[in-house]
Amino acid sequence: MKRKIAILISGRGTNMAALLEACENPDFPGEVALVLSNVPNAAGVQKASAMGIRTAIVDHRKFKHDREGFEAEMQEKIEAAGADFICLAGFMRLLTRGFTDAWRGRMINIHPSLLPSFPGLDTHARALESGVRIHGCTVHFVNSEMDAGPIIAQAAVPVAPDDTPDTLAARVLDCEHLLYPHALRMVLDGEAREDGERVILSGEAAAKAASRAVLNPAL
Repeated sequence: MKRKIAILISGRGTNMAALLEACENPDFPGEVALVLSNVPNAAGVQKASAMGIRTAIVDHRKFKHDREGFEAEMQEKIEAAGADFICLAGFMRLLTRGFTDAWRGRMINIHPSLLPSFPGLDTHARALESGVRIHGCTVHFVNSEMDAGPIIAQAAVPVAPDDTPDTLAARVLDCEHLLYPHALRMVLDGEAREDGERVILSGEAAAKAASRAVLNPAL
């Protein structure tokens, strides 16, 4: 039986689109029950609606000093859609410990850096300023600390001498679109399991974890 997923977005929804495409495969272990945004005019909501996906808006601006109220309304809409797993895909709001604890082990996020390096914003500019030769993206379980949950999978790209934040971001984004569905499948298939502050791999994912691949664990 496929797990029902809620995807939370704030913008264009390019990683959302990659997840939706993956879920169209009959053998993928999940299906998208809801796309929810905190931004009413987010382009990703329009994309999802055009594809026939249930959508919802919970405008964070209506909850200026009430994060718990904001999250309670999100929770209500997620439950109404029957979702029991959350994918954060460019969702630009910090979540309270109460919400993250309630979804512990059932909520994952993609971040545009090789965590634990460069958590937070402006990751590509910061990577260039630091002089790193390899950059990338990370899918991780969500906990109460920003961009600090146990790592499921990562993808690496080279940093070119003439890179700008925009060119580096585009290269990383291509990897994000491969990595996120790959990591989600591992979690839903039970091949990537949260165990304290680490992720334990099993099955095919464990066998591939040590391969010389841009995606680790490899596809």
